[in-house]
Amino acid sequence: MSQGVWALLVVVPIALVIGLIWRARQGAVRRSEGEVAVSKFPDGLRQQLPEPGAARVTLLQLSTTFCAPCRHTRILLGGYAERTEGVQHVEVDLTDHPEWSTPLRVHTTPTTLVLDSAGEEIFRVGGVPKPQVLDEALAPYLN
Repeated sequence: MSQGVWALLVVVPIALVIGLIWRARQGAVRRSEGEVAVSKFPDGLRQQLPEPGAARVTLLQLSTTFCAPCRHTRILLGGYAERTEGVQHVEVDLTDHPEWSTPLRVHTTPTTLVLDSAGEEIFRVGGVPKPQVLDEALAPYLN
């Protein structure tokens, strides 16, 4: 067999495994361990958030202009906030402020940071949140 065939036999399975891992992580909740507090947010971002205590939970969606999954996330989180008492949805476009992604530890969009009433990060979701997973993760903070 030629080297090209051998290369394909190695690269294709590796790409499949990486793709499956990536897909499994999309929309999954990642618990925070003191990752980011509002006090550490850039000033311009902090001004866009509700005052501490204004909502029990704030869904901070970090998006970019040409991100198709971001539009779906906006609809999902906006509807969730409208239906759920104590939840507020804020979307921030990182296109105009790419420097904010580093202190927030955001590497892909959409990323949703879920903040408690004091502004501490509870957990984050990379990709489009799965509604049932979001419901289960938020239940302890809304009851």
